[in-house]
Parts: sequence; structure tokens; C-alpha cells
Amino acid sequence: MAAGNRSGCGEHLFATLPCYGVRLEHLPAFRAMFWKEPVSRSLLSRLTDRAVYVAVRVLICIVQSLPRSSCERMARRWSDFLANRIKIRRRVVRENLQMAFPDWSHDRCRDVACGMWQHLLLMVIEIAHAPRVLRKTTWRKHLRIHGMEEFVRNLWLDRPKVILSGHFGNFELAAYIFGIFGFRIFSVARELDNPLLDKFVTEFRESRGQKILPKKGSAPDVALVLQENGAIGLLGDQAAGPRGCWVEFFGQPASVHKAIGVFSLSSSAPIVVCTATRRERLFEYDMRLEGVADPLSGAPEVTDLKSLSQWYTDLLERAIRRAPEQYWWVHRRWRGLPVKAKVKRRAVA
Repeated sequence: MAAGNRSGCGEHLFATLPCYGVRLEHLPAFRAMFWKEPVSRSLLSRLTDRAVYVAVRVLICIVQSLPRSSCERMARRWSDFLANRIKIRRRVVRENLQMAFPDWSHDRCRDVACGMWQHLLLMVIEIAHAPRVLRKTTWRKHLRIHGMEEFVRNLWLDRPKVILSGHFGNFELAAYIFGIFGFRIFSVARELDNPLLDKFVTEFRESRGQKILPKKGSAPDVALVLQENGAIGLLGDQAAGPRGCWVEFFGQPASVHKAIGVFSLSSSAPIVVCTATRRERLFEYDMRLEGVADPLSGAPEVTDLKSLSQWYTDLLERAIRRAPEQYWWVHRRWRGLPVKAKVKRRAVA
């Protein structure tokens, strides 16, 4: 099937995907997912994995059986308990907030930390209810899309594309919505340590057409998808260690993965940065096109890897500043220092 042919394609796992002409059996990571040798695990590990899996499935069933309004009230009550009673990663969260917003008071940092846990709980509730709520006939009730025309124009380009977001808003729901719209995206994601949970989460992610590539060892798969004018989905705010590409994030040196910029520049693939931010209630979202960088445009942001990495990092920072409680401050975003050169500090606009 030619890359530009968007019709007449079946839904079988190994069928050629519409828009892209990519056959999944040609991807090494997909072959490994279905034909790899089983990993040897101890009996205790297998029992623990199964117990956690059963507990999660029971919890999801309970959430799905309750009215969404009840779930929302419970999430608001439990957020304070998680943030201030159990104190899950409280130190990391507050250190991150103090680095990002040094002029904030202790009370404001605490409120945003509590809001972050509320957002994460609401995110789980939305994922559990998504198959019943978000469909082709209902998405307009829940989404406001900013920059829709440019969004669609870039996604329908007969060229490779990189769809970029961060651990902000409900990025899982955003990828799910792309599938509802009929866009097939190959998203790179780390496999969960629990193989039963990993299979469960992957099935949800792929239920509307998204395909998941394992983070480890997927570079050849990504190259093949881009070669066939496909779309790769990536998160651009993960710490890449001392040998990553160093940029500034909230005025602090932070590393990002070089692969993102390399994929774009080497294949002349536009990077489309997008976010999905909750407004007030469950399933009320603003889906926003934050920006597009096209290597063929000759713009300053695509002159080199460092400029491109700083460009999309700035866009993600701008989005986070609009709703800081919807960012995953639980990650250790600022870790280590550059191996050689240090990042020159820039004034935050």
C-alpha cells in the first residue's frame, strides 16, 4: 500500500496501517513483543505481580461502576491525603516546585502539590471511563481544540512527523483522542516492570489505533516508521542524564534526549508540540497546538539540535506555567550537570 493511501485497510494487528504503509511485522520491537523468549522471574515476583494486577483491575472496576461525579469528589478528598499524610515523594515534588518557582511561598507550593495529586487521580478516572465517554460522536462535548486547522494540516502531511508532548495535562487521553480522529501514531513508551499491568495498559493505549513501541531498543523501529512517512509520539520532558542535550527548563539546566531532535532533523520531520489541559471538570479539555517546527522551513529553531531542543522545551514550559498543578512534579527533572559545557542562564520571559 502506498504511503498516501488512506482507505481499504483492515484492523488486523499485522495489517498495513492507514496513512503510513508500515507493516508491524517489519518492526523488530513488535516482533520481539510477540516472539521473545519469556523472562525468568521468581515465584514470589510472579505472585506479587499477579496480586498487584488483580488489585488494580478491581480498583478500575469500582471506578467504572461509580458515577463520574462521585469519583471526582473522592479524588479531591484523597489528594490531600496523598500529598500531606502519606507524603508520597513529597520532598521531590516540593524541591522541583521551589526550583521552578523560587519566588513562591511554602503554602502555594503545598497547594500546587495537592493539586497535582488531584490531577493524577482525575487522570486515572478519565482513563477508566474514556471508552464509554469519548467516541466519534461525543468528543465535541468534551474538547475545545485550539489551532485545529493547522493541527489537521500537519498530521495529514505526506511526510514523517514527530508528535511531541510532556508529562502535562492528560497526555494519555490526548493520544487516545488521536486514535478516535483516525490518526495512527506510533508512541514510544517504557515498559512497566509488572508484565501483566504492562499488557493491560498497552491494550488501553492501542484500543483506538495507537501503537506502542518499547522505549528500549526501538530506534530502528522509529527510523522505519519515519521512513514510511509515519508519525512518532514522544514525551519531551524526560531527564536524559549527563550525556543528553542540555537546555534550560524553568531557568535551570536540564537534559533532554538527543534522539527527539535527531529523528526530526535527520528525516526532515516536523515536530508538532501539543497539550491537553483540563479546564474545570472531568473530560473538559483544551487540546492545544503549542507550535510546529519544520526542518525544511529554515527557521532559527531548526538550525541545530540544541536550538530545536530548547524550542520545544520552552513551549512545554509555557504550557506548564498556565496550569502548574497539571504537571508531574514527581519526576526528578533536574538531575546532574553537563559532562563538559555548562548551560548559559537565560532570563525567563
